[in-house]
Amino acid sequence: MIRTGISMLALAALLATPAVAQTAAPAAQAAPTAAEAQAFIDRVQKEYTEFNLVASRVAWINATYITDDTDALASDYGARGTEMAVRYALEAAKYQKAPGLTAEQQRQLTILRSAITLPAPTMPGAAQQLADISTKLGSMYAKGKGTLNGKPISGSDIEAAMGESRNPQELQEMWTSWNDNVGAPMRGDYAKMTGIANAGATGLGFPDTGTMWRSAYDMPPEEFAKLTDKLWNDVKPLYVALHTYVRAKLNEKYGDAVQSKTGPIRADLLGNMWAQEWGNIYDVVAPTGAGDVGYDVGELLKAKSYDWRKMVQTGEGFYSSLGFAPLPESFWQRSLFLKPADREVLCHASAWDVDEKDDLRIKMCIKVNSDDFVTIHHELGHNYYQRAYKDLPQLYRNGANDGFHEAIGDFVALSITPEYLVQIGLLDKNAVPGADKDTGLLLRQAMDKVAFLPFGLLVDKYRWQIFSGEIKPDGYQAGWDKLRLQYQGLKPPVARDETRFDAGGKYHVAGSVPYTRYFLARLLQFQFFKAACDQAGWKGPLHRCSFYGNKQVGARLAKMLEMGASKPWPDALQAFTGTREISGKPMMEYFAPLKKWLDQQNKGQPGGW
Repeated sequence: MIRTGISMLALAALLATPAVAQTAAPAAQAAPTAAEAQAFIDRVQKEYTEFNLVASRVAWINATYITDDTDALASDYGARGTEMAVRYALEAAKYQKAPGLTAEQQRQLTILRSAITLPAPTMPGAAQQLADISTKLGSMYAKGKGTLNGKPISGSDIEAAMGESRNPQELQEMWTSWNDNVGAPMRGDYAKMTGIANAGATGLGFPDTGTMWRSAYDMPPEEFAKLTDKLWNDVKPLYVALHTYVRAKLNEKYGDAVQSKTGPIRADLLGNMWAQEWGNIYDVVAPTGAGDVGYDVGELLKAKSYDWRKMVQTGEGFYSSLGFAPLPESFWQRSLFLKPADREVLCHASAWDVDEKDDLRIKMCIKVNSDDFVTIHHELGHNYYQRAYKDLPQLYRNGANDGFHEAIGDFVALSITPEYLVQIGLLDKNAVPGADKDTGLLLRQAMDKVAFLPFGLLVDKYRWQIFSGEIKPDGYQAGWDKLRLQYQGLKPPVARDETRFDAGGKYHVAGSVPYTRYFLARLLQFQFFKAACDQAGWKGPLHRCSFYGNKQVGARLAKMLEMGASKPWPDALQAFTGTREISGKPMMEYFAPLKKWLDQQNKGQPGGW
């Protein structure tokens, strides 16, 4: 679930295309002035705005009419956007040295300077070498295969099989073969890539690439790292309780020979290749009878004769009830709602703002089911955010930080509670599940949302330590295993050594996509949800809250959305929640009934690992 149509410098960062930090040693010249820096900023924003309109249209056509020709056009415009990001980052680094810059000018130049994920240095051939390595790693991942019962199996199929199999031997084979076949061969190239990118980051004025990544959060990079540690400590007790409970259930199912009663969990038993979300094994851990809540949203939709249009109109109605203006007529004319029968399209749900003004669209292949009903509410959250900040300068047309955009969609999706379904006429009031069903509902959510947190944190912690030199090339595997044990409480199913590189078996590592945004979004969604429920005067359990129809909540939310990235993210957070600090406490409150239940179930069990 993504949004597109944002500035191409953000797209360039997502593409992780290597960039040249310098092309030649600069000649001696006078230091730039603040006035020249402002002229540069103005020129950049004008050029980006003009470029984005065409590039967004090309990307839309490619996603909705997939052919060799549209692939080529999209690739061409992606390369052009990357080239612009490179050129502007270099110039921004130069202008950032100008005396007398305002805080606003410094911030805009930092946005431009940190828009590249992998910069290359001045050494002859370095840029091409970095580009070749980056492309090679991405291709190795995309073409990667594991095995199941000795037969090759693709990445998408192995993910599905990991969620379905309950055979420990099969799980071990899939986990080991994927990491051995996909991750291990990347090891040498990843070390080379790291060295080149670090040299490039130095050329842009950063100590290393990890520091460059952390510089985009309106605080010193070292303070941001401390913030992530604080947030993890906020929610760690909930994760440890979940880990303890799930470990006991896995021991009950598989026995001591597969999963011991104490210590770490075997990483291949949790229904996901990376053990980042555990919802696929809910059947193994579910309390008796907990899964029957008395209704299924998909069946309710079908009973009320909902089609794709009514589903989208209902999602729009949620935002309209908060006071937001209706979506433009062009939204209904230009969006892709159904999979066409006559051509290939990219069905993965996404939200678009093609002209960065009012040409809002979603792209989905909608089916009448619960998942797509939730996804529609989520994607429209991106559209309303995009429209809210449309009048800001180009560099500020984005979320307050890279965790905000996803968190907006996620917090709205949290609002699809039984109470909301009653309010919109989908669920009869007499059919609202009682409090006795809360444990199962919360446990199912926690198996994904809570289980993800340590993984969401450690992927970038691992890379920060590689970039800084704390983890050296001869310790890549040990460093990964150490963090997996420290944060997730997991161990590999088979012994690993320094011929391995299991981290490369994760797409975001092979593709050099920063990951902390997902950790932040998981926490922010609960913080936004609690703020909305408090403003609405909700008095019941937080996980039962509905703020549908509350114009006060809508007004506060709009104030935050309209800020886009124009102010440091604590300002935006304060506008809606009243606090300037991201916190894990709202998530803890949301899952408090589950935490109490888990503590009862875990009595006599050793906590931690």
